[in-house]
Amino acid sequence: MLFWISCLLAAVSLHCVVWIMTGPLRGANHGRPAGQHVLIKLAWPWIHAASLACAPFLTWGARRTLESRLRLAGLGGQWKPEHIAGMQVVGFGLGAGVPSLVVLMDVPIGATEVVAAVLAMLAGGWWPRHWVHSQGLARQRMMLREFPFLLDMATLCVEAGLNLQGALQQAAEHGPAGPLRDELRYALADIRAGVVRLVALQQLADRTALPSVQQLVMSLAQADQLGMSLGPLLRAQSEQHRTERFLRAEKLALEAPVKMLVPMVCCIFPCTFLIIGFPIAIKLMDWGLQ
Repeated sequence: MLFWISCLLAAVSLHCVVWIMTGPLRGANHGRPAGQHVLIKLAWPWIHAASLACAPFLTWGARRTLESRLRLAGLGGQWKPEHIAGMQVVGFGLGAGVPSLVVLMDVPIGATEVVAAVLAMLAGGWWPRHWVHSQGLARQRMMLREFPFLLDMATLCVEAGLNLQGALQQAAEHGPAGPLRDELRYALADIRAGVVRLVALQQLADRTALPSVQQLVMSLAQADQLGMSLGPLLRAQSEQHRTERFLRAEKLALEAPVKMLVPMVCCIFPCTFLIIGFPIAIKLMDWGLQ
């Protein structure tokens, strides 16, 4: 009788755990962001539920930091700071789930297992912020590739007789598709809505967080205050950034042989030595048998 009561309590406990864990799935879509990784889409109900619990505990400083990182990564329209905190909670829970399964399987636990469990939980909580940071860096690299071309188009338009706003409008319409063009279109929309041109461009530089864009905006502000001609200024800026792009490409080309050393030493060299040494080893074995 006691055995059946224990089985009934275990079944009820398991049912409650499953009911609680699958609770987020019974809700709606919860504004799941589009175009994200399949793992994020699958885990979104739990991320949304954890974000609701984490929202009251986020400080204003943490919110501002996460908002700036999300804006830099291009996720500001879909993601909120509490979503990243919810992702950290879910990742921490997944990292803690593996040690829990080990405990339930009645496997002996030593110091190595404890360290591995702690590292898994810390990695689960650290990954969301790293993901946002890497998204921002990738977006900045894309903007750096677009920036010289957009600047060249604006320079040609200014030298052809257009004003600065018209030149930027042409660059935004005919420039290469990418995040920098989207940010430029957003700045032009602000100007049309009544925002002062230099203020809108400064906000553009703040959103991109690129020193090149910040330097261009400062040069435009100085030229506007001193009444300088924009054509030679933009031409000098264009040549400077084109030279910087060439130097970045040259730097990456020089770093390529160093990065290739690890796969060569770990993968290519052992295979080469094996192919060369195997016939020699066979010949030596044959001579030894003779």
